[in-house]
Amino acid sequence: MALTGPFLLISRHDYRSKRKANVHFIAREFSLIGQTRFFSSWFSLLSRVTKDQRLPLWNRANRVELVNGVETFLWKTLLHPSKVPAFLQPVMDSWFKAYVSHAPDTLHKWIAESNSIFLESGGPEIFFDLVKQINPDAKVIYICSDALGAIGCSNYVTRQLARIAPMLDGIRVPSKILASEFPVRGKVYFVPHGMDQDSFNTAGPSPYDGGINIVSVGDMLFDPGFFTLAAEAFPNINFHVIGGGEKSKTLAGSNIIVYGEMPFKDTLPYLKYAAAGVAPYMGDKVQPYLADTSMKLMQYGCLGLPAICPTIVAGDHVGRFGYIPGDRGSIKTAIESALLNGCFKGKQVTSWAGVAERLLSREAFPDTKL
Repeated sequence: MALTGPFLLISRHDYRSKRKANVHFIAREFSLIGQTRFFSSWFSLLSRVTKDQRLPLWNRANRVELVNGVETFLWKTLLHPSKVPAFLQPVMDSWFKAYVSHAPDTLHKWIAESNSIFLESGGPEIFFDLVKQINPDAKVIYICSDALGAIGCSNYVTRQLARIAPMLDGIRVPSKILASEFPVRGKVYFVPHGMDQDSFNTAGPSPYDGGINIVSVGDMLFDPGFFTLAAEAFPNINFHVIGGGEKSKTLAGSNIIVYGEMPFKDTLPYLKYAAAGVAPYMGDKVQPYLADTSMKLMQYGCLGLPAICPTIVAGDHVGRFGYIPGDRGSIKTAIESALLNGCFKGKQVTSWAGVAERLLSREAFPDTKL
C-alpha cells in the first residue's frame, strides 16, 4: 500500500542548510507529490559549542518558513539533550523525556495533520511515542542514514531505537550492510541514495587556474592529516578543501586551498574539472557501509572522477583508490594510482525521484527487497 501525504520529516538537519544530505532531496521530491513539512531539532546554545552547521539559521528558528514548497521549522531551545558518561545517563534519560514533553505546538500540529511521518536516524527516534500519542493512524518510516554507533549517539537514543523498531511501519537502509542493525523481519527494505545527474551537465566553467587539482567536499569524519601528508608529498598538486568544517581551518600550505560552505550547485565546477576527488574520512571512525552511502563518493562516481579514500570504503567500486589513514606511503600510492587511472565513464544511479517512489511504494519495486 502506497504512503500518502501530507508528509512530515523529522531530522537533525535543517531543510535550509547549504550542505545537503539525503533527507533534503527526499523532502524536495515529496513536495512535488503532496504537502511536506520538515522539522529540525536538537538546536540550542550547545550548538554554538559544537559549531553546528545550522548556526547561520539562529535568528530564523522557532518560526515556520516556506522554502521551495517545503514548510520548515527549526526548534531552538536553551539547551538540548546530549551524550554523557554512563554515570550521568539516568539524569540524561530524564532530560530526554522532558525535552520531548516540551515539543512546540508546531510539531504537535504537523504530526496531527500528517499521514506519513519519516524519522531520520540520529535523534528523532525519541519522538516516536509522541507521534503515536497524537496520531496513532500515521504511518511511521525510519530513514536509517547512519548506524547510531558510528555517529556517536546517546545511549538513550540507541535504546529507543531498539524498543521502537518492531513498531515502525518500515525501515529504509541505503546500504545492505546496515540491514544487520535491525533484527526485525519484513520491515527493512533497501533504497540507495539518489543523485541528480542532470545537474552535473549544468556546471559552469572551470574555477581552476591550471595545474593538477584534487578536491574534497564536506566535513563528515574529516581528517586534516590526509592533506598535510598529501600536500607535502605532492607540492605540484593543488588540494581544494570545500566545506571541511572547523578541522579544515587548521590546514596550512601553499598548495592547500580551504573554502567555506558552498551551495551544492557551486561545488559542481570544482568537481567536474578536478583530476580526482578525496573522501578524507577519519580512520578510526570509518564504517564499511560508507562505501555505499557516502554522498561525496557517489558524486565522484557519477562524474567518473577517480576517488581517493580509506581502503575500508573503497570496496569493489570502480574508480576508487584506497589508502590507510595516517600512512604517508599508502596515501602517496593512492594519489598516484588515481591520477594514472584518470577520469572514466560515470556510473548511472537512481534519481531522487526514484528514491521517493521507492520510499512511498516499496512493494512496487522488487529491488527494495532484502
